[in-house]
Formats: sequence, structure tokens, C-alpha cells
Amino acid sequence: VQLQASGGGLVQAGGSLRLSCATSGYILSNYGMGWFRQAPGKERELIVYITGSGVSTYYAESMKDRFTVSRDNAKNTVYLQISSLKSEDTAVYYCARRTVNYDIKSLQAYGDWGQGTQVTVSS
Repeated sequence: VQLQASGGGLVQAGGSLRLSCATSGYILSNYGMGWFRQAPGKERELIVYITGSGVSTYYAESMKDRFTVSRDNAKNTVYLQISSLKSEDTAVYYCARRTVNYDIKSLQAYGDWGQGTQVTVSS
């Protein structure tokens, strides 16, 4: 099982990014996926969870407005679109595969993680 997050970079405030999480080694549609982020000195937090089919999503309350998740199971890839970037969005962004039926906000629900992609927003 491999998860490869990409698409991060240095972007000006107000800009947009689309992050990708390419997966391999398993059937993507069988698993829910989460996007998390971890800012310097802070705990890793859930941004959004998407079910295996993609029909249902759960966004953290503070992430509902500017973050959009999608998935293309045929391409084995999950995406995270971020718009109107702010300096406080600077963080490492991770994708993860939910393998345990714990609360989707719990890191322990996810058995496999990508390596993370750095997003830096300049003001």
C-alpha cells in the first residue's frame, strides 16, 4: 500500500492549490480517505473525510468554506482543492486511508499515510 501526496508549494495569499493523493496497492473505492494537515507546533487535524464511493463527505467545521475534496477511483487518486489561501493554511498536508472503524477525526482510524506535501502561503 502506498499513498503519495503532491501538489504543495509556495503560493501567495488568496491563491489556490489542488493537492493530489495517488494511491496504489489496494482498491481505492473500498476505503474512506482523509485529508489532514499539521501546522508547525500544532497537532495534526482532520480537514475532510470522504467515503469510498465519494457520495458522502465530512468537513471539519472551520474547513467547510475553502476546501473541496474529490476522488477519482478509476485513477486511484483523491484530491483536495484549496481556495483563497491564507497564511494560517501553511502546513504539511497529508492524505490517509481509513482502516479502522474509529471516529474519522481520530488519527488512529487511519492505518496508512502519505508522506505529506508542504503548503506555504506567503502574505
